[in-house]
Amino acid sequence: MTGDVIEIFRRSRDNYGTRKIKVELQRLGKRVSRRRIGRIMNEQGLVSSYTVAQFKPKRSNPNESTVKNELNREFRQEKELSVIVSDLTYVRVQNKWNYVCVFVDLFNREIIGHSVGERKDADLVARAIATIPADLRRVGMFHTDRGSEFNNKLVSDTLRSFGIRRSLSDKGCPYDNAVSEATYKVLKIEFVKKQTFPNLTVLDRELRDYIHWFNHIRIHGTLGYLTPKEYKKRDLLKNV
Repeated sequence: MTGDVIEIFRRSRDNYGTRKIKVELQRLGKRVSRRRIGRIMNEQGLVSSYTVAQFKPKRSNPNESTVKNELNREFRQEKELSVIVSDLTYVRVQNKWNYVCVFVDLFNREIIGHSVGERKDADLVARAIATIPADLRRVGMFHTDRGSEFNNKLVSDTLRSFGIRRSLSDKGCPYDNAVSEATYKVLKIEFVKKQTFPNLTVLDRELRDYIHWFNHIRIHGTLGYLTPKEYKKRDLLKNV
């Protein structure tokens, strides 16, 4: 049992706590209490990344767009690409702040697009949109907070060209973009804090590797402890 707990913990990139380890053990046909798992973790010195103090990113200046909060905290979506959300955060690269933008599909919490760059601007957002491997005409709505980098002609023209509706959080309401905020919290704890990045090329490469793990291997409590890809596959099978 100890070996299984260690293997699952290492496969989780040292992130899982007792709850998710218990789920993974159940997948192996082994029923173990969280108390016993916790004891094994303590004995083996396995400390989840989530015991580390939380990081609070700086907020950018809000834009004054008249776009309303069309999403209205309807974070559970029944259809792929019906709503995508995004945010930006900063990462230290060779003693300078650089930036990461990711796009998340609310349907299955999958990270579907990303970009990295030296500046927190609309170009970073546009490049992340360009990496989404889907027909953008299928996207129903794009929701973000009121960061000024999202209020730009480049972004607006891109969305308009694909017929994507726009939605913005209300001023001073981070819960209006809760899924994106939660994804960045996970990204900070599980990825950023564990790494040092000598340049943007390395950051981009390591981020791509993390996103693959996030989508294909990491189980999510909000998805019934399935991975985003497993959740999507299950939905496809249901509708066959």
